[in-house]
Amino acid sequence: MSIRVVELFAGVGGFRIGFEGAPGTSSNNRFRIVWANQWEPSTKKQHAAEVYSARWGLSPDNERPTLFTSSSGQNDVFVNEDISTIEASEIPEHDLLCGGFPCQDYSVAKTLDKAKGLSGKKGVLWWEIHRIAEYHRPSYLLLENVDRLLKSPKGQRGRDFAVMLASLEDLNYVVEWRMVDASSYGFPQRRKRVFILAHGQGTPGHEALTKGGSPKYWMEEDGALARSLPILPNNDGEPTWFCLRENKNDDLADVSDNFNTGKGGKDPGSPFLGTGVMVNGKVWTSKTTPRDVKSTLTLGDILQDSERVADEFILTPESLNHERGWIYLKGAKRELRTGTDGFTYRYSEGPITFPDALDRASRTIITGEGGKGASRFKHVVKFRPTKEQVERMGLSSEGASLVREKIGLKLTEWVRRLTPIELERLNGFPDNHTEGVTDGKRAFFMGNALVCGIVSRIAESL
Repeated sequence: MSIRVVELFAGVGGFRIGFEGAPGTSSNNRFRIVWANQWEPSTKKQHAAEVYSARWGLSPDNERPTLFTSSSGQNDVFVNEDISTIEASEIPEHDLLCGGFPCQDYSVAKTLDKAKGLSGKKGVLWWEIHRIAEYHRPSYLLLENVDRLLKSPKGQRGRDFAVMLASLEDLNYVVEWRMVDASSYGFPQRRKRVFILAHGQGTPGHEALTKGGSPKYWMEEDGALARSLPILPNNDGEPTWFCLRENKNDDLADVSDNFNTGKGGKDPGSPFLGTGVMVNGKVWTSKTTPRDVKSTLTLGDILQDSERVADEFILTPESLNHERGWIYLKGAKRELRTGTDGFTYRYSEGPITFPDALDRASRTIITGEGGKGASRFKHVVKFRPTKEQVERMGLSSEGASLVREKIGLKLTEWVRRLTPIELERLNGFPDNHTEGVTDGKRAFFMGNALVCGIVSRIAESL
């Protein structure tokens, strides 16, 4: 029997690919997405939902066009609506709830009469996860977020994560987490994310940790994350431990108010390290050193052949030589600048690798990778253009020769941006998974996505 999965904040389906594989690859998976939700509040046109429904062959309902179902008759539902407007009872029973949610402010405050309810919840999407988990009590929650979640907000480091853990404790979950750099496990992108795995009552993890199991052994050897994403033992002794609540009866508002407030106005730093577990409100945490990976993909491994690269991705000599062009933006700077109020200040920054190194994993994909405009942070790679590309793009001109001299290119070499397919490959999506929208949107999707292979490894251990 398949493990039934509900996918929140689905984007273009990274979690789904991690659990089920690429669309159409199998119909007998151990995991099955039975209900998914995606909603982008800032745009009228729901591009991600269009991509998701197209890839998995889902069609809109005649009476409710924001609800999509499979024509194959399988229990496969996708809803393109604001999750806060959907009753938990509308979501089918499931074994695992997953989602990559935005990192926001999770502070909470008591209501005026100090009743059970909490007001001032700013991390809205986290509380939607909590609401659904409270109603359905799935066996597992697998969540993903940026690594700064472990140390936000500034001035009360780790408070947001502490509130999350405390709220999961209230639902009787035990939790393990891991800060993961995908390149440490053989993937071709240096992408750091926190993966949070909660185990409900009756699961092996919950039984092991609530009945005296060793937190250190769980973090390093026996836990689901330790098996899927192995790390070296921490030889510095036992993990650091502390309690989420100062007093046993503290509610979430008390955790929000009191957690890691520091002394003397100094930044106390976050107590949450790269790996850890939470059991009954007590936290154990330690540093993380991944085990060596024998085979690692590099940026060069995922590049398309030159003849498949469209001209729009090839940088022009003019855009490189421009006074505010690619070479300038990628280089070191030390210059006077004037602010909006007329204040003059000295600005300085070091150079960034240009072109990007092909013999190691890429830098983290950003949402702004798309578009022709010059940028300090977009990836630029060296390649050998075809004869036709040289002629069409003017790569034998005097300006092109000047570029080669400035950045050390051979006569047969030139530079270009990454294509949408290459961005997809860096996250482990099938080629052209995001086809059907603009290149800028495709890049935006990949900047927001996760590395599917990390999810696959965790799924294997579950």
